[in-house]
Amino acid sequence: MSDDATLLRQSIDLCSKWTVLPLVAGCAASVAAAPGEAGAFGAALFALTLAIAIIDWKLLLIPNWLNALVLVLGLAQAAALANDGLRWEAAAEALARGATLGAVLLAVRAIYAKARGREGLGLGDVKLAGAGGLWVGWAMLPVIVEIATLSALAVFLIAPRLAGRPARWNARLPFGSFLAPAIWATWLIETWLSA
Repeated sequence: MSDDATLLRQSIDLCSKWTVLPLVAGCAASVAAAPGEAGAFGAALFALTLAIAIIDWKLLLIPNWLNALVLVLGLAQAAALANDGLRWEAAAEALARGATLGAVLLAVRAIYAKARGREGLGLGDVKLAGAGGLWVGWAMLPVIVEIATLSALAVFLIAPRLAGRPARWNARLPFGSFLAPAIWATWLIETWLSA
């Protein structure tokens, strides 16, 4: 079996072990925040980000095909929700936002590797950021990074201390498990704010 086929099988196995409850709740929140076509796109984004979070948590890997789906769906929603005659412009602007967020995480990855002499952020995380940037406006791009970073810090540094254990500063962190939900949460926040 090829590596891609094995990864696909592992991804399906991991995601199928989780209950349907988080999926239903996230999709319902998306549709409640934005009834109609926008809510359907949000629900699809939630399903993809949930799968990415689960897989990255277990495997420390984000499959390229899931990143590609987030990207393609982000382009589709940018074009579909744009005013007639502005679909190409909306898609181009979404790609520019994605490229910007991806470039920021790529720079963080390079700076960390140079400073620490080891990889600290995987390329899957960088690609996910690039795909996720298509989903929100310019002003919300930093919010994605803030939500992901603060939630990862809470889980890996603060929670152990609250439990009476020392934080493990060198623990491997599945950042995509925090970045993926942050993308959807930021989309949801922006949707609520613009309603």
